[in-house]
Amino acid sequence: MRPSPATRTLYRAAERAALLGLGVNFLLGVLKLGAGLTLSSYALLADAVNSLGDTVTSAAVLAALRVAQRPGDAEHPYGHTRAEAVAGANVALLVILSAAALGWNALRRIGQEPPEVPAWALLLAGANVVVKEALYRYKSALGRRAGSMALLANAWDHRADAFSALAVLVGLAAVRWLGVPWADELAALVVVAAVVWSAGELLWRAASELLDRQADPELVRQVERVALEDPGVRGVETLWLRKSGLEYFADIHVEVDPGLTVAQGHAIAHRVRDRIHERHPRVRYVMVHVEPHEP
Repeated sequence: MRPSPATRTLYRAAERAALLGLGVNFLLGVLKLGAGLTLSSYALLADAVNSLGDTVTSAAVLAALRVAQRPGDAEHPYGHTRAEAVAGANVALLVILSAAALGWNALRRIGQEPPEVPAWALLLAGANVVVKEALYRYKSALGRRAGSMALLANAWDHRADAFSALAVLVGLAAVRWLGVPWADELAALVVVAAVVWSAGELLWRAASELLDRQADPELVRQVERVALEDPGVRGVETLWLRKSGLEYFADIHVEVDPGLTVAQGHAIAHRVRDRIHERHPRVRYVMVHVEPHEP
């Protein structure tokens, strides 16, 4: 089964956002890497690792989004929607290891001669704050319109990056105008902490999805109410709803009159399935099991 038209629209919006993030993060990462190497600034280098890590994340998410839209086949009857979570978990681990290595080097550098900070370095750091905040606002608005938690989470990642960039700006300004020798290293450690926190959240979300964690309680209640709207359903015994990529899989046990024939129970199951698909198009698969109702 292919994604519904509404879900395909969501996938296209997510792909556009991932492409934009990829291009902007790559450009910022290269600029900050060059500046960090030129000035021997660990704060700029840490922020460059953050942006380049986001570039890899965006590329992996973009590839995973395209794989996730493939229909099921003989080896993958449930489709390929888990590709996004697999990519996210691996990228998160890579980003955490890179940030930890940079943080260790920043600690070792404390007490050494601080870098020279020209005015253009401050302009670069300031521009980074503005660009990241703009990306946050764009993806946040798009995520709310599309109802995509993935886009909203990515938007907040940009907001965290904006705060990290602000820490770099403050650290570089402290070195240039206040002569604080350890400000650059402190700013680098602040950025490393923000990167590890953000990547850790990504890893947790990906791992939870791969372990079939129950979906948001409000969504579960909405799907249950849809099932109970059918006049043949006397109750819902069990409802398991798990996220897979940008979509959901549902297993629901509905209670019906025990005196119904198999054909009548089967018809109720089909109505429940079709109604859930209609009201919640992001729920790609619905498995309905019929149970006898016991008053």
